[in-house]
Amino acid sequence: MKEYPIKIIVAWGEAISGNEEIRDWLTANNYPELAAFTYAINLRDDAREWLMAEGHPELMALVIGSEGGASACKWLRTHGYSKLALVAQGADNEDEAINTLLKEGHREWAMISLKIQYVKNNIQTDHDDVHRISTR
Repeated sequence: MKEYPIKIIVAWGEAISGNEEIRDWLTANNYPELAAFTYAINLRDDAREWLMAEGHPELMALVIGSEGGASACKWLRTHGYSKLALVAQGADNEDEAINTLLKEGHREWAMISLKIQYVKNNIQTDHDDVHRISTR
């Protein structure tokens, strides 16, 4: 994964939170992988396929890890993406991972993790609500 300036990480966080204007800005300014990621965490298969096809398996592993995929977090660590593994674990509601990011001075990555967590938890809540209604 390439190194991103702090302002791009912050913009990515806003795009993750649903800011479409910033998501589109990322695409137009040579960060299409970050824009695709925002679609991928929202269960868009085409975005997930794009991330892999365009050479961003670390971002796809971040998506899968944030969904509870322990093997994806292991893959991230094995391939030198320990920070992303922590982001994924934090996004999967592991508070210790967020605390580790903060202790290591990675506030912007802790923010990304919490924003992904919020999106993923809302998706799960919506899914649970639909399931609960359909079983009545």
